[in-house]
Amino acid sequence: MNTTPVANRLHIGIFGKRNAGKSSFINALTGQSVSIVSPVAGTTTDPVGKAMEIHGIGPVYIYDTAGIDDTGELGEKRVSRTRAVMGKINLAVVVTTAEDFDDRDRALLDELRDRGARAILVFNKIDVKPLDDDVAAGLEKDKIPFVAVSCLTGENIGAAREHMIELAKNLEAERSTIVGDIIGHGELVLLVVPIDLGAPKGRLILPQVQVIRDILDNDAVALVVKEREIEYILSSLKTPPGLVICDSQVVLKVAGDLPEGTKLTTFSILFSRLKGDLARFVEGVKAIDTLHDGDRVLICEACTHHPVPDDIGRVKIPRWVKLYTGKDITFDVHAGPILDREISDYKLIIHCGGCMINRAEMMGRIRATDEKQIPITNYGIAISHVHGVLSKALSPFPYEQSLLEEVHERPGP
Repeated sequence: MNTTPVANRLHIGIFGKRNAGKSSFINALTGQSVSIVSPVAGTTTDPVGKAMEIHGIGPVYIYDTAGIDDTGELGEKRVSRTRAVMGKINLAVVVTTAEDFDDRDRALLDELRDRGARAILVFNKIDVKPLDDDVAAGLEKDKIPFVAVSCLTGENIGAAREHMIELAKNLEAERSTIVGDIIGHGELVLLVVPIDLGAPKGRLILPQVQVIRDILDNDAVALVVKEREIEYILSSLKTPPGLVICDSQVVLKVAGDLPEGTKLTTFSILFSRLKGDLARFVEGVKAIDTLHDGDRVLICEACTHHPVPDDIGRVKIPRWVKLYTGKDITFDVHAGPILDREISDYKLIIHCGGCMINRAEMMGRIRATDEKQIPITNYGIAISHVHGVLSKALSPFPYEQSLLEEVHERPGP
């Protein structure tokens, strides 16, 4: 992993009406030709993202989006995709002009704030029409951050950058650590990593790499083994490991091999905490026990990997849940970084660890399920539950473990 993963970068979104100069602002801000610029309204049709560094902020991922006022059948689809991007954003820039500024820009600013993003208003094209003093006074009164610029001449682009740097202070794309708060200095952490058909050739998957790095960053010791080597390694150690982290698919075997009192969790459970809300996912897993014949469950993947014959989301989880419940349940799969499908008909959503999306996007998905009153849980939590070892897999997290009092776990399949 030679560069900061997209999911770990601060996500910045540039929004506004057509022809306000969104693409021009990105190019002026970065000093690069990141986006295509044209005087024709609607040049940007789909969100365009680019990873880069902005001095004073650090590694970022910037989205250029279609105009929020786009029209027609195709325009509505573009606006829908723009709104989907809003759920990923940590820092938002609403680009407008002194000539076209209206209530739609204010409403857009409010919507972005409601979604949890910090936002700034940028008035472009002051070389054509300066910002009116009365408008500026009104914005100051309403405590709305703003700056007036000219992307053509470069006037005040530096000031816009400084405003963004100020707003980005204390913003974090992710939690500061994955395991640093549950392991001790010098502690041995045993990682159980199966090498099966789903494992990429010649490398570990991103969550495993990130966990290993986080262990080292916190001055602990990482020991990596395959599931068949657990008994040998444990018998070779003078003292048991302080924590064992395994792939969810082997959690039942690993839980059975560990000495009593050894803390255990899974990579997926760790990422459910890193990206989202572990307690919320634990509460959501209770819905598995209430499923009936004919109910629909959505398996949600945040990436678009090529499915393997015994795919975890498409094959194994549906099989395990059906065995556990004994019910005839319909499973659908949604894959990709944008969740743009109707979810009202589902009784439960089971989400992957989300290593390819940022925390803002995951929290947006959780809020969407809250609005529809649909339970949501996580791969690792669901798998551990149907195998009857969820309490064990939550042993590093006492509060979330306590939430299981109302979950009557049956023996696993």
